[in-house]
Amino acid sequence: MKKTVLSLILFTFLVVGLIPEQSNAQEFTPWHVATTESVRALQISDDGNYIAYILATPANPLLENTTASTHLFVMDTESGEVREINAPGNVGGLAFRPQYETFTVTTRFEDDPTNSLAEVCLNSESVKKLFSFNTSIIGYQWNPDGQQIAFTANLPVATQESPLPYRPEVFEEGLVNRKAWIANVNSTWPNIKKVDVSGSTYIIEWSPDGKKLALSTAPTPHVDDMFMYQRVRIADGHTGQVLNKIDNQGKIVQIRWSPDGETLALLAGNDLHDLIAGRIMITDATGGEPFNIYPDYLGKFESIEWVEEDKIVVLASESTSRVYGHITPDGSNYDKKVVGEDLAMTSYSRSNNGDVAFVASRPDHPAEVYHLKSGQTQPQRVTHHNNWLSDLKLGQQKVVSYPARDEAFDIDGLLILPSDYEEGKSYPLIVMVHGGPEAHYSNGWLTNYSMPGQLGASKGFAVFYPNYRGSTGRGIEFIMSSQMDLSGKEFDDVVDGVDYLIERGIADPDRVGVTGGSYGGYATAWMSTYYSDRFAAGVMFVGISNNISKWGTSDIPEELYLVHSRKRLWEDWMDNLKRSPIYYVDRSQTPLLIMHGKEDTRVHPGQSLELYRHLVVRKPEVPVRLVWYPGEGHGNRNATSQFDYNLRLMEWFERFLILQEDGLPDKNIQLEGLGIPENKLRSQ
Repeated sequence: MKKTVLSLILFTFLVVGLIPEQSNAQEFTPWHVATTESVRALQISDDGNYIAYILATPANPLLENTTASTHLFVMDTESGEVREINAPGNVGGLAFRPQYETFTVTTRFEDDPTNSLAEVCLNSESVKKLFSFNTSIIGYQWNPDGQQIAFTANLPVATQESPLPYRPEVFEEGLVNRKAWIANVNSTWPNIKKVDVSGSTYIIEWSPDGKKLALSTAPTPHVDDMFMYQRVRIADGHTGQVLNKIDNQGKIVQIRWSPDGETLALLAGNDLHDLIAGRIMITDATGGEPFNIYPDYLGKFESIEWVEEDKIVVLASESTSRVYGHITPDGSNYDKKVVGEDLAMTSYSRSNNGDVAFVASRPDHPAEVYHLKSGQTQPQRVTHHNNWLSDLKLGQQKVVSYPARDEAFDIDGLLILPSDYEEGKSYPLIVMVHGGPEAHYSNGWLTNYSMPGQLGASKGFAVFYPNYRGSTGRGIEFIMSSQMDLSGKEFDDVVDGVDYLIERGIADPDRVGVTGGSYGGYATAWMSTYYSDRFAAGVMFVGISNNISKWGTSDIPEELYLVHSRKRLWEDWMDNLKRSPIYYVDRSQTPLLIMHGKEDTRVHPGQSLELYRHLVVRKPEVPVRLVWYPGEGHGNRNATSQFDYNLRLMEWFERFLILQEDGLPDKNIQLEGLGIPENKLRSQ
């Protein structure tokens, strides 16, 4: 990517520039999906003068099946000028270095076997290596003095020659722990100390005076332990010796010190059985059991920062909205400064002068940088990538709410109407079910390789995103209401949403499709078997078909027990079987496309194979296809496999919901008519 300078004049033009008339607008195509850039992370300088951000740029799927490249940009907040910094490789770990007024990133320098910590000089735009380790740095945090870092990295892998010309894999033995170290990056020979905790370390946080470290550690590097059994420890910042232990339970994603260094705020679960780390839990730094400061909150805290003795800054989800504000440490005085009903703020960074930078998307654009200056009430968009979006005709996106059939809750969701929508006309509907189920959709950009979104809208579909019970952003009662009821009322909520859209004349009852990944793939399999009479097409991605074999092949059996089923598999074999789509294959009449990463450890590929085999043998008249993605895990990460997935997804729904044809489509994808520029096709 070439260095670009966006002047304030260009920025102003982009803000006020006219959107072309709809009659001349172009159609959203799979190529647009494959080439969409997005802002991933940002940091604002302490004085508020600069915002650094990381932009992800997808690889060309016609040329290389690799992950998106990441590039560093720095914006002058006064002039609006944006400069790209030429780092030697992909960048991550963006941070502001205290005392030095510089930004730092992790990147890999040429011919280096591991990544390094690098510093960006804002005047010269040079990138200087500060520190390297013998394995790649996973995460780091600056000491307030700007000289020391605490960082995590995996221990070196021990290798041993085999006496045989063939080496089998010994499953789950010899896994490598992630450890924490302390290093002075200003020293010619950094004095590196390992923090003396057992197991694997994930979160590290310096105390305000730089003398102590709060960190979380799990007993092993297994994913299950990382999810469920991280415990907080306090260590001496000089010796690395553990001083205190915190009796926290359940999931955790953040640790924040109080300004006086005496108390900790954890962004964690309410207890061991909470599905998410979305509560503010307070505890004394010398030890003790954390307590929830706001147990009745009907939302989810997404990130926290303790900035004053009586103020914790928060970013939160409330149903489909995002909120930025602050709360006192006793859970009172929740002050919502920014309520983003259609601004999906996903992360933020604060300066000392009160300015805030956000990564945020809206229904009409992917993640960009937004800036909230001190004294303002609404963030302003300050970056404009994907300028081609202004030439496209997009479907209207709106929040919908409907009652569940048992009247226990009103269910919220989002609906994207076809880009040529006409009032009173019904349309084919694609239901997009999120995974988890501990997740939810916010009212921002809802289009990517596995989510039809605006691509579906451009092809004449309405696309529906339900936040069924068990979703986040609605409080503890709502999220836990789906526990011990896998595939039960939670999936009934999805069908109730379809009925709601049919009753309002938006959805054609004979042309309803369903898709989703992981738990959303489970929902897709359930809708294509148990509820098959309601769905005319399904696309299942890395989904569950058999809860019995799922438990025995997943890398998170304890998480499944503690926060989902709440009883062991062997306590009721039959109940688990009856909550499995394979049990209802005899009902199947829904054409089903099944896709799965061959290296998936969360939901084993055998889950897809089981459903495929049952359908082929027991329901040979029903169109079904299974597609493997070699090299991919629980979701596709690489450009070509994402592009292929997107093409097959849309082809399946167009065939069975719009054309309403019988039989399988050609197994080979076609590139014609996909919006690919001619020069890109010629480069093949």
